[in-house]
Amino acid sequence: MSGRSRISRLTEVAAIRAAARSARPIPHTHTILADMVAAQRAGDRRGVNLCAHLAVRAAAPEVGE
Repeated sequence: MSGRSRISRLTEVAAIRAAARSARPIPHTHTILADMVAAQRAGDRRGVNLCAHLAVRAAAPEVGE
């Protein structure tokens, strides 16, 4: 077989639709940067990456759209 077929779950579709309808406020930039420093100290590269992307979205909202 060359690939796998994807079977979507009804609850997954409902969750995605609900998330798309609700506005999620972005925290303040200084809070995000403090979390990024904590992730860096803990050696959490994924956390640093997530915080960096969130900081960009908080600073320039048009980037995430």
